Amino acid sequence: MSQEDGADRGDDALEAFIAGRRLALFRSAYLLCGDRDEADDLVQTTLVKVILGRRRLQRLDNVEAYARKTLVNTFIASRRRFWHREQPYGELPEPVGPGPETDADTGLAVRAALARLTPKQRAVLVLRYWEDLTVEATAEALGMRENTVKSHAARGMAALRAEVQGERV
Repeated sequence: MSQEDGADRGDDALEAFIAGRRLALFRSAYLLCGDRDEADDLVQTTLVKVILGRRRLQRLDNVEAYARKTLVNTFIASRRRFWHREQPYGELPEPVGPGPETDADTGLAVRAALARLTPKQRAVLVLRYWEDLTVEATAEALGMRENTVKSHAARGMAALRAEVQGERV
């Protein structure tokens, strides 16, 4: 087998991964940032980083974990940038289609509450409860200790409960 044949197989595997996981990455990104356009940009940036790092991917056991970690790290880093604090002055168009939630009111309340959490708390909640990762896997993905993940999860869930229950009352 030539080196070029191995590269073609690696490219095919990477394309299959992107085709199979793009929607799941988008859903996680949407929960992290709460905006469809920003989520799409976040997924695009993540996939560019994954593609550019494909030399390293050949040595990785779990490409999905690498992509998820890249997504979360890119999101957290984007919240540190100054431009994120800029606010648009024009009127935004109404969303075209329905969102990913089944109960619109609950989905809106949860997304609004998620938006008020810190980026790290939001990342922990999305990975733990949306991506259904274990505490250990979440800690590894975020580069945190397990106790820090548990603390962020508990505080984030308490804040979510208070926000959602407060809006329903």
